Amino acid sequence: MYFLLRGLDLPILSALYSWTVLLIIIGFAFLIHSYMTKDYDHLFTGAFLFGLGIHLFGLGHYTFWINHWGIYPFITGAAFIIRAAKTKKGFFSGVLLSTVSVLIIFSNRLSDQYKWIHDLSAAVESYWPLILIGIGIWLLKRK
Repeated sequence: MYFLLRGLDLPILSALYSWTVLLIIIGFAFLIHSYMTKDYDHLFTGAFLFGLGIHLFGLGHYTFWINHWGIYPFITGAAFIIRAAKTKKGFFSGVLLSTVSVLIIFSNRLSDQYKWIHDLSAAVESYWPLILIGIGIWLLKRK
């Protein structure tokens, strides 16, 4: 259907001819498939792709959209919570990740008492590649 509409090249749908919309469609398909077959293994994947697609679409089309790296862990946390609603696995991780992400996103608006959160956020923003490499090594070494 997506490729048919794209082939018709209707001007009213020109905003929908992007790879971000394809991410939204694939994520939505994963979600629908998981709920219809009652096989909830792909709920996390579907929710993550759907959320990522919506976020990237919003960045490209709306000036008011939040452009902060903390959105990506929030999307991941939301995907954990959506999966946990059916599988009872990962709820705590999802809530923790979402809460920390919201604190990081709005850390510049916190009082001086919580200024350390903004400083930590700035450090993570600077050194995130090294942090990801460290997490990857830790996961490889973990049994």
